[in-house]
Amino acid sequence: MSDILDETGRAGALELGRVRQLWHLLEPLHAVLYFAPEVLEEAVALGYGTRDRWSSYFPFRAAPLGPVDGKVVTSAFYSFSPAMVAAHMEQAWSVASPEAVLEARLRGMDRAYRTLFGDRVDSPELAEAAALARSAAEVADTAGRPLAAANAVLDWPEEPHLQLWQAATILREHRGDGHLAALLVAGLDPVESLVSFAAIGAASVERFDSRGWSAQEWAAGRDRLASRGLVHQDGTATQTGRELRLRVEQDTDQLAARPWQSLDPKALDRLNELLGDYWVTVLGSGLLPSESTLGIGKV
Repeated sequence: MSDILDETGRAGALELGRVRQLWHLLEPLHAVLYFAPEVLEEAVALGYGTRDRWSSYFPFRAAPLGPVDGKVVTSAFYSFSPAMVAAHMEQAWSVASPEAVLEARLRGMDRAYRTLFGDRVDSPELAEAAALARSAAEVADTAGRPLAAANAVLDWPEEPHLQLWQAATILREHRGDGHLAALLVAGLDPVESLVSFAAIGAASVERFDSRGWSAQEWAAGRDRLASRGLVHQDGTATQTGRELRLRVEQDTDQLAARPWQSLDPKALDRLNELLGDYWVTVLGSGLLPSESTLGIGKV
């Protein structure tokens, strides 16, 4: 797929559609980590609370970074309220070490995938999908991408289904790190990034409440965007605001494109075909929320 980038280094429109499609297919396979009861059981066994999923979300996602504090996690996760991150990370590594968390999340994903996919865990089709996804993940450029880099240096599990999950994780964090770069270029701070996304209908304002910002912080972010002509006073996007968010999403796709250069078009078609069955199974399981803060299917 050497032609995914043109002579300017930017991906073409058709290829960007493929890049986004692959993200849509892989993201749910990664996100099982945050919702599967098998993973929650592993978190509870480590000593994390069960009041809400965030008690395990933060350490499970941050563990590849090592025993970092809340300020580092806030920087890497970007759109979460610093107060929310601090509350969950203050005692995270006193409950369990990052190494123990990494082991637990693999155990949980092994159990979760076996529950979801049954005998298909050991199928040649899953092994083929894992090999293709791993091929892309192994060439992902991680300079300036802390979460992608931290996951990319982890040892690969032996089992194909866990290789598929790890590849999905590397590629989604690679995309996410690039998304933060696109937001910075657009001049959108953490809360503004959410307000502007809600403004184009990517998800409801209530869904974005999960990121921990207060009503006052949200309103202040909306006011800053309104002063730039990006949103109306009712919080909906102006045409300028919509155009800015479109550029952010296009830049995100472009920054996520390079790993797929390792696969030729036939291999990409095959990966798309192989992932579809597992994607349907995950979405049909009811584990994942019906509305996502990522705007999948809406942007």
